[in-house]
Amino acid sequence: MKKKIEILAPAKDLIGGMAAINSGADAVYIGAPQFGARSNANNSIEDVAALVQYAHLFNAQVFVVMNTILYDNELETCRSMIWELYDIGVDALIIQDMAIMEMDLPPIVLHASTQANNRDADKIKFLKDAGIKRVVLARELNLHQIKTIYDEADVELEFFVTGALCVSFSGNCYMSVANGERSANRGSCAQNCRLPYNLIDGNGETLIKNSHLLSIKDLDISEQIPNLIEAGIVSFKIEGRLKDVVYVKNNVSYLRQKLDSYLEGPGSEKYTKASSGTCTYTFDSSLNRTFNRGYTDYFVNERHSSIGSWESPKSKGQYIGKLIRTIGNAYEIENGEFLNNGDGLCFINENNEADGIYVNKAENGKIYPNVLKEIKDGTFIYRNNDAAFIKIVEREDSAVRKISTTLLLTENETGFELIATDEDGNVSIVNLEHTKEQTKTGESIEENIKTQLAKTGFTPYIANEINIMFSQNWFLPISKINEMRRTVYDQLTEIRLKNYKREEHQLVKTSHPYPETKLDFMYNVSNKTARKFYERHGVTEIEKAFELQWDPGKSRVMTTKYCIKYELKKCPIHQKDIVGVKVKEPLVLKQGELEYKLKFNCKPCEMEIWEKDAEFEIEEDHFH
Repeated sequence: MKKKIEILAPAKDLIGGMAAINSGADAVYIGAPQFGARSNANNSIEDVAALVQYAHLFNAQVFVVMNTILYDNELETCRSMIWELYDIGVDALIIQDMAIMEMDLPPIVLHASTQANNRDADKIKFLKDAGIKRVVLARELNLHQIKTIYDEADVELEFFVTGALCVSFSGNCYMSVANGERSANRGSCAQNCRLPYNLIDGNGETLIKNSHLLSIKDLDISEQIPNLIEAGIVSFKIEGRLKDVVYVKNNVSYLRQKLDSYLEGPGSEKYTKASSGTCTYTFDSSLNRTFNRGYTDYFVNERHSSIGSWESPKSKGQYIGKLIRTIGNAYEIENGEFLNNGDGLCFINENNEADGIYVNKAENGKIYPNVLKEIKDGTFIYRNNDAAFIKIVEREDSAVRKISTTLLLTENETGFELIATDEDGNVSIVNLEHTKEQTKTGESIEENIKTQLAKTGFTPYIANEINIMFSQNWFLPISKINEMRRTVYDQLTEIRLKNYKREEHQLVKTSHPYPETKLDFMYNVSNKTARKFYERHGVTEIEKAFELQWDPGKSRVMTTKYCIKYELKKCPIHQKDIVGVKVKEPLVLKQGELEYKLKFNCKPCEMEIWEKDAEFEIEEDHFH
């Protein structure tokens, strides 16, 4: 049996989910009415049910995200919603809160969300033994760590491949709560990491002014797909449940083509795609043509280059060229002939801030903007709104997915029979009672019949091969041929849905030991039921979740692999040859009234962000 490899796409809503499927996704993940970590991307049960029907037709799966932490008064609502989701055919739930593992559940498959902070092999193995079918790995892991987890935990692994990055370890960012009681673990992250900050050193001097010091580039590890598959990844996840349809179609089609060339080439012996159908596109996908902050491969190949996107948290888009000069009320830009009316351009202005203009008119290589801004010659110009591209991709027919079929039209005693066989071996048969008459001319109308049978139009099918086996040149009215074709395909849809096999898994309560006996607030235990789960697995001390107990002013609000010292080229380990003068600690981030202290833990190579009144020892660089 070949191993199935999947592309998993985000769906903001039903329309977005269907667009993802049409573009080639093998699975989509979507929010239900509540408990998803994007509170403004919730969907009704009816819409999720419609998406399930559509996806299952292509043997694609639908996962529902229920990855917030739960409070005691929400547990019953959550449990009954899980039963509803099971009843409409959802394939799996993506969860963070261990209370769900204690509930009386239907036999629905459970995946551990990246919010459950999955980066240690022993904890991931624990989750597998507790009944979790798949684990969504932390984004910070490198290839070697992924391989180790796969070898030791032997569980299905999912990994992010493109999209925005959380600067924090997922599930362990408390900045948003500490600043205004909006919890990221409850689906309402305020994105404090995308704000501009001043960086102040231990002497009180401002090192950097008004820069987006915690904003990092977006992820693109599509080049690593073959290596990640070999390391054990079976699902490649695209971030973006709040993104528009154009972003989803562009990302999915780009990855579909990338993955297919591997599955049909070097990976063909061992791996296969996870769903049915073949896609055609009217556009050339390219990741820099929709929302992006520039790209990084993060830590998949260890730490080796800067990952900050300090100028701006906004989309940078596609690099066009340098500004040659401003003439009158127009700009001359390198490669300006590629720009179109309605494009949005961005650049970094003299104050080191992201700035932008709209193209009112592009002609003869000159760009007439909506507002003429003073831009220095030589400035890099990016296009972050590609009007022509968006217009093509937005069209419903820009990505079409068809299931291959073979049609055979034969005769029987009472008339004719049409048999459709699809690429997965499903068979649909239609009989037409009709008197057999020869054609008036006595010649075959086989070509005419084939032309009619090939008209699969807006159905999800394409007839790759059509055979007609008649003993004589029979006549058949066009209306009858069309009716048989319509019926055979309608039936095929019913047969495909009936034959769809959803994987089921009934949870059995276990009591194998959890790798830790004491859990601090970072384990996000926010209800009695989750507490009971951990206690049964041998945990003796459990701190309450941050949301229920934080001590304003003194808490650690983030732990991250991203390091401001490294970005400043002041890392005593990776950059010891170029450090020069060391920075005076503690370093402080300041934004208006907000103030944070930075703590650098060089052994695990992590940075912590603490509130301003926190007290901690500054590590001396004793690594040299």
